[in-house]
Amino acid sequence: MRRLPLCLATLTAVVAGLLPVAAAAPAGAAAAIVDVRPLGGRQFEVDVYSPAMDRTIPVWISHPDGPAPALYLLNAVDGGESGGPWTNRTDAAQFFADKQVNVIQPIGGRASFYTDWAADDPVLGRNKWSTFLIDELPAALSDRFALTGRNAIAGTSMSATSALDLAIEAPGRYQAVGAFSGCPGTSDPMSAAVVRSELQLFGANADNMWGGPGNPAWAAHDAVLNADRLRGVALYLSAGNGLPGVHDTLADPSIGGDIGRLTDRLAVGGSMESVVHGCAAALAGRLAALGIPATAVFRNGTHAWPYWQDDLHDSWPVFAAALGV
Repeated sequence: MRRLPLCLATLTAVVAGLLPVAAAAPAGAAAAIVDVRPLGGRQFEVDVYSPAMDRTIPVWISHPDGPAPALYLLNAVDGGESGGPWTNRTDAAQFFADKQVNVIQPIGGRASFYTDWAADDPVLGRNKWSTFLIDELPAALSDRFALTGRNAIAGTSMSATSALDLAIEAPGRYQAVGAFSGCPGTSDPMSAAVVRSELQLFGANADNMWGGPGNPAWAAHDAVLNADRLRGVALYLSAGNGLPGVHDTLADPSIGGDIGRLTDRLAVGGSMESVVHGCAAALAGRLAALGIPATAVFRNGTHAWPYWQDDLHDSWPVFAAALGV
């Protein structure tokens, strides 16, 4: 059987089990760096203890010399565990190697939507990701990595929803947000069905996240309904329309001449992105109606990493201007 990239395979297979993480510090401890492992150059792997989740989270960091703002880079639905993080799927490490910004990529959080769950889940365990990302992680890293307090956050697919949601939840924390190929809505019937289907594919119960159908928490995390809370944030939104784009050819390095891989991407990634296109367009329309500026990029293309690498490059001028670098 052909093995699909994880961002596509989540529509057709259930990914079970969690990867082990490093041992946590004692319960009740403050958020803190547990270990720092240099990876060469400006790259580090840092273990950060989360009191909210009572476990240690590995974090990849690209740290320049001297004080710098932060770009939090969130992984897709696997949390960077099974299919690989941004640094394995794209040229993120090389792209940011000469830029005056701390790039911070947590590893973990599969199918969590990087949010605080109302209840522990039998499959996914305890998810308190918004607490970790908004409060715990910046505090733990601030001194060691000379964070200036200016922040951007970006995510793709599942975590595009999360990046917008975190900005809504913590007004003023993020000066810029990038949402690549994700559904900003969470509470309308179609968007809620998309969220629930993603969690079901991982064996998780969405009721443990924001409650059952009709719970007000689903609307509270909806970036379309709460778009006015994004005023003043530099926004970059992107989505394909599901039709073949520049990376959906046999000649593209991500396809490598493999006709089966191309067929899989067009069939599965195309259908995924056609849904995403409608979601992203709804937010773009809402922002325009509210008079909130946003860079919105709509293109031919499927749900695939090469497009998100392009988004990372293309959104950097938006982030850099907002961060003052």
